Amino acid sequence: MSYVFVNDSSQTNVPLLQACIDGDFNYSKRLLESGFDPNIRDSRGRTGLHLAAARGNVDICQLLHKFGADLLATEYQGNTALHLCGHVDTIQFLVSNGLKIDICNHQGATPLVLAKRRGVNKDVIRLLESLEEQEVKGFNRGTHSKLETMQTAESESCFADPLEHTGWSGSNRLRVVRHAQNRQR
Repeated sequence: MSYVFVNDSSQTNVPLLQACIDGDFNYSKRLLESGFDPNIRDSRGRTGLHLAAARGNVDICQLLHKFGADLLATEYQGNTALHLCGHVDTIQFLVSNGLKIDICNHQGATPLVLAKRRGVNKDVIRLLESLEEQEVKGFNRGTHSKLETMQTAESESCFADPLEHTGWSGSNRLRVVRHAQNRQR
């Protein structure tokens, strides 16, 4: 099940993002090879990785990753590509490359919670449940050590953040502050 809205195709004038929405691997590759930023964002803060994952296009996700796409990138509601994904092979790719299955967005929802709300197929739900269970038991701890360290440091720093009640902390807060500063210029 896709989490990219039907009218998204008409909402972007960024060729790389459009290629990710359309699932055009060859065009995406040419754009990345010519220097397009793999982390460019749309008006909602989504990267090409978010859009390709939402469409279940694992090949484009792999391509973006190869060109340096930030797997930890969150859009403006705090969703990673995994939050928007509803496809088994794409979920497996994202998790095997370090995305944590139990990461929460700004509303506290995990990828599993959002998948259930969207009504994705049962195979996806079973996979997400299984991955969450493994994460809770600590089976995936070794593969996430660097990411866990970063996320732990970010979450610990949010306790000292006077704006904690806003839901924006750590790198997400920094992105919002930078975005606001750029808009004032």
